[in-house]
Amino acid sequence: MMQSYPIEVFWNDEDQICIADVRDLPFCSGHGPTPHEAVQEAEIGVEAWLAAAQAEGREVPVPSRRSIRA
Repeated sequence: MMQSYPIEVFWNDEDQICIADVRDLPFCSGHGPTPHEAVQEAEIGVEAWLAAAQAEGREVPVPSRRSIRA
């Protein structure tokens, strides 16, 4: 079962695209025209990041707990 990492989504004015950033995993993010598509891409990135870390014997970070701001 894949661990659940917080994903932060924001709009990038310069590129006119949504960015989904997985801050617990360095250089792991996704992007898309909508927040939903950006998160889907980030989730694919998380799976790839974890598989690469496991294959290379690297330590996998424990997911952080982030509060949700309204």
